[in-house]
Amino acid sequence: MTRSLKQLLVGLSMVGLLGLAGGAVAEEKVVYHINDSSNASAALNNIKNHLAATPDAKIVVVTHGKGIDFLLDAAADKDGNPYNINVEALAEKGVDFRVCNNTLVSRKIDASKVISQGKIVPSGVAEVARLQAKEGYAYLKP
Repeated sequence: MTRSLKQLLVGLSMVGLLGLAGGAVAEEKVVYHINDSSNASAALNNIKNHLAATPDAKIVVVTHGKGIDFLLDAAADKDGNPYNINVEALAEKGVDFRVCNNTLVSRKIDASKVISQGKIVPSGVAEVARLQAKEGYAYLKP
């Protein structure tokens, strides 16, 4: 094999390896943690903006304590705007909403009061920890 042919093959191999390394992009996974519904409007807006910048991001919203309130039937912000409209729009874009069952039990709220987009999980804080530790989610607290 001639020297120039060897150089060409080495060069092509390097380009191939660089292409493989450059093409391996990790999925962006983010958990938004809400424990106070007074932040819900800002959080929903942050998520909308996040998806505008990164449409394929995998986003999970985990709520507990007073943070579950915006995911209850007929919940509205301080101006009377219903939350469910924005929640439904984000859910259609793949955002998952999770509600802490411990909160429901301690506050004596029937699970039927949670809107259909809210999935009940045993513990909100344990869900945040699980997503971070076992599924590699980045943590955001609006």
